[in-house]
Amino acid sequence: MTADDPRITEDARPDPPVIYRWAVLFFVSVAMFGNYYVYDSIAPVADVLKAQLGFSDSMLGTMNAIYSAPNIIMVLIGGIIIDRIGTRRSTLLFAVLCLIGAIVTVSSGEFYVMAAGRLIFGLGAESMIVAVTTALARWFRGKELSFAFGLNLTLARLGSFAADWSPTWAAGAFDQWRGPLLIALVFAVVSAIGAAVYWILEASAENRYAVKKVDETEKPSIGALFRFGRSYLYVVALCVTFYSAVFPFRTFAIKFFMEYHGATRPEGGQLNSILILFAMFCTPLFGLLVDRVGKRALFMMYGSLLMVPVYLLLIYSGLPLWVPMGLLGIAFSLIPAVMWPSVAYIVDEKRLGTAYGLMTMIQNIGLAGFNWVIGGVNDLAGASAQNPAGHIPGMWVFSILGLLGFFFAWMLRREETGPNAHGLETITAGSNESGA
Repeated sequence: MTADDPRITEDARPDPPVIYRWAVLFFVSVAMFGNYYVYDSIAPVADVLKAQLGFSDSMLGTMNAIYSAPNIIMVLIGGIIIDRIGTRRSTLLFAVLCLIGAIVTVSSGEFYVMAAGRLIFGLGAESMIVAVTTALARWFRGKELSFAFGLNLTLARLGSFAADWSPTWAAGAFDQWRGPLLIALVFAVVSAIGAAVYWILEASAENRYAVKKVDETEKPSIGALFRFGRSYLYVVALCVTFYSAVFPFRTFAIKFFMEYHGATRPEGGQLNSILILFAMFCTPLFGLLVDRVGKRALFMMYGSLLMVPVYLLLIYSGLPLWVPMGLLGIAFSLIPAVMWPSVAYIVDEKRLGTAYGLMTMIQNIGLAGFNWVIGGVNDLAGASAQNPAGHIPGMWVFSILGLLGFFFAWMLRREETGPNAHGLETITAGSNESGA
């Protein structure tokens, strides 16, 4: 090996300065902030779209369902794109797709044009999240990786929080349907700028610092779903029922609060934001708790059980609305904090890419399907301010999904306390892991 051997030069490179890593984290999180804002920008303006453009609840459900539909396919090829062109190029590519989608969405009041915009946005949004996740693994592996992921998620969910509160801080924009979507367009521009700055930072660093690469993992395929065992299947089933009960509800939540409970639009947005507030602050705390005590399947049972009465309390009880929304916020913090890390105990590390890719794909099938289902159910029941009771059938659908989630969590608990356990109930931080 000679002195000119490029491997020597690469090995001799110093690690990036600490400030450099955190700058990367900040700008990819800015990109994620804009991504989350644009996704959640439809719910606050749902009643305006209905009043001014004549959109039905089925159309409103389609606006978010069509976001999830392309990701059923994109999740199978997004990882390949990221591997081929790298994280910085793919992050910017997907951010630009999101920007184009936001432009198309606001360009016309025609439903099919707006739906096409949401479709384009969906093509970029989930794949950008995968690219950002890969970038964080590249920059923080062996360092503050878990903390970095937590901060990234908190900053991203600030985008959802800002969208929910937009009827409060941007009330004047809601006089016309286009105003709130123009604000979303601005945040899509901010997202693309964050991705572009990340490109510059990483391109500048690659020739000066030792930036770690993420090992290539197995690509997702449908056949792999059945090779991971029953525990994995139960986790996936919980994933799809849980998210199908939460995000389609958020699509119609503000409209529901206004029409069923007589809330103002700002009040509806604030109630809807309770889920995000809980998730921003409680998810890392629940993660720390489970790391210390284990009992992951049991905690998923508790979280699923919390969801069962929430939607019925919203329609049948006289409780302050923040009480059932607070219960849902706890479940929204607890289940993801336990569910996604649990896969790492069930599936071999070399196959985690496949496992997480399949979960995301099936999750998006559920999101697309139940956004359409709830929109259709609301229309069939005539849900409106003049007929508030029309919202009741949809809330029963959400409750049934919560009950199914509890069933799958119970089945997981039974599997993980039997002879085929992977350690979900026993492994704690610092223990001798015996899982897959």
